[in-house]
Amino acid sequence: MLAITGATGQLGQATLRHVTTTVDASQLVALVRDPQKATGLVAPGVILRQGDYNDPASLVAAFQGVSTVLLISGTDLATRTQQHRHVIDAARAAGVTRLVYTSGVNPSADSAFIASPSHAATEDYLRASGLTYTILRNTLYLDLLPMLIDPGARARGAFYYAAGKGAASFALRAEIAEVLATVLTTPGHDNQTYDIAPAPVHTMAEVTAAISAATGQPLRYVPISGDELTAALRQHHLPEPLVLLIASMAQAQANQEFNLTSPAFAQLLGRQPTSLAEFVQNAFGR
Repeated sequence: MLAITGATGQLGQATLRHVTTTVDASQLVALVRDPQKATGLVAPGVILRQGDYNDPASLVAAFQGVSTVLLISGTDLATRTQQHRHVIDAARAAGVTRLVYTSGVNPSADSAFIASPSHAATEDYLRASGLTYTILRNTLYLDLLPMLIDPGARARGAFYYAAGKGAASFALRAEIAEVLATVLTTPGHDNQTYDIAPAPVHTMAEVTAAISAATGQPLRYVPISGDELTAALRQHHLPEPLVLLIASMAQAQANQEFNLTSPAFAQLLGRQPTSLAEFVQNAFGR
């Protein structure tokens, strides 16, 4: 039996859909904080169980009879490391034998990206837990680009961002979900760490050039400082945690922390992943 945490999130739902093509729904557990709100969000027949990252007892109960857990990283960065430890400890207590974790590329305690230190800490804790593990270090989502480069930026013909000349690999969330489903349901992934970071990498100048080519409208990248980006995000009244996340992500890109590629994504996907040009044509094209 497989359990997927964060099952009502976008990555969790997509992974569940792919897993149900090869695994009977009765062997799948969708872990959610409120099962009543999850009705209709998961495939028919999938077992809904209540489990909260902040409530270890609920996690132990939810993992009963489960052999493999997919831990989709939490979103509360202030408490995430402890939450992940709760999940790992509960999995061990419930007799789970394998845990798959969605990490990030180049996880580091001193990363500029505020989401990275908790990934590094979770990886260390998981490796020391005695559980069989598989770690997917996911790069930046292609899906983020329409949020970052919004209609206002495209109307101005200029995208102001603080990534300098830093390059990054990008991957489509839906294809990461396919890879997660493969890792969950096929052998050969025990105690493996995969960099989900397809080639080639792109600077933000290359990203805006691709969007310009897809739309036929001029769009250029204008590098700004981190302080300028933070101030601009606050002027748009974004929630402060999101401001800090975006600003730190830009700084990490400027530091070349996302400048990494690996053949693992294509190998696990069984085909070449969606390219930047393909994505922007669909997301921004005429």
